[in-house]
Amino acid sequence: MPSNKSVSEAPITQLINCRILREHQIQREDLWVREGKILDPEKLFFDERAYADERVDCGGAILAPGFIDVQINGGFGVDFSRPSDDVGAGVSLVAQKLLEHGVTSFCPTLVTSPPHVYHEILPQIKIQDGGPQSAGVLGVHLEGPFISAEKKGAHPERFLRGFSEMGAAADLSEVYGALDNVALVTLAPELEGGPAAVGELCRRGIAVSLGHSVANLSQAEDAVRCGASFITHLFNAMLPFHHRDPGIVGLLTSERIPPGRTVYYGMIADGIHTNPAALRIAHRAHPAGLVLVTDAIAAMGLPPGRHTLGQQEVEICGLQVFVAGTRTLSGSVASMDMCVRHFRQATGCSVEAALEAASLHPAQLLGISQRKGTLDFGADADFVLLDDDLNVKATFISGLEVWKKSAKEQ
Repeated sequence: MPSNKSVSEAPITQLINCRILREHQIQREDLWVREGKILDPEKLFFDERAYADERVDCGGAILAPGFIDVQINGGFGVDFSRPSDDVGAGVSLVAQKLLEHGVTSFCPTLVTSPPHVYHEILPQIKIQDGGPQSAGVLGVHLEGPFISAEKKGAHPERFLRGFSEMGAAADLSEVYGALDNVALVTLAPELEGGPAAVGELCRRGIAVSLGHSVANLSQAEDAVRCGASFITHLFNAMLPFHHRDPGIVGLLTSERIPPGRTVYYGMIADGIHTNPAALRIAHRAHPAGLVLVTDAIAAMGLPPGRHTLGQQEVEICGLQVFVAGTRTLSGSVASMDMCVRHFRQATGCSVEAALEAASLHPAQLLGISQRKGTLDFGADADFVLLDDDLNVKATFISGLEVWKKSAKEQ
């Protein structure tokens, strides 16, 4: 076919025979990509008079935005909260392995640790785009240490912190050091100085999540008015729902959320952390805010046995993870594609809803939905091919295939 590259000499790829998730619906159309971005075919044809240089037959697969995991503690033997001589190498290994699970971007998550750990690790985890060998790093998620001892979960109590008279800015700096590479912080809003910390973090462009908390609904609403926009693993490590004061859970239907604001909430849909009925309740109450997270630990992808999570030892029993010697749940070993499939099965939601909970919603939470979590024109060409059962067939970053299921696995 004739081609006129009046705007760019870069090759154009056309993905055909696919069903694209776009504008909340799966529709049959082609996807056009150039220089890592999704193209508008009408502008391509009529303004540039350009055509595809390469066609990729998707075999009728679903083509959805790449998955985004905003809470992952590690995997494949790597624990993001453990200092090492080369933290970046560990992050890179996980970033590579996540591709087979459809994850194209993620937030390495550090659990409660002493200050020297943050000071050593944080400078070594850089925000970076995905590439031929790895998913992209969107920034670090710091879960703790400014959380409630009553709802510490698997976080070591000896390292928990409150806010002091120095003020939130000084406390954050003392504990974390530089926050340049941080995207999200989980804290308990009821702590003295908690609202000020929420405001300080939001002023720095860092999303704030409420979690590991005994906050009542009023305290949670105050935190949202200060800028908080997320709830860390809903139902887990917070006060249980009560009809007189629903606590943080009440944010899902609160009428005191500022106009135009959405409160998002993470859910670990691994079949362990949350009963299917609870998944259904949350999804039906506030479907637009649901964000699937794995909360995966270093043992994801490894055999059962004892492994680490930050400063503690954990034990893997099937799909359950406990603090060693206890029955305290401690993260998961589920992959994101497993969570997507379980969420769809447990809630009976549409395929579109299940996929957007792992892509569009986390991108909206982080304020990057103009380029991630969507297949809109101009967005990054990070996407995943799936069969009708939502098994990952191939993963693409910047329009390039970076992982493909082998013929034996098909």
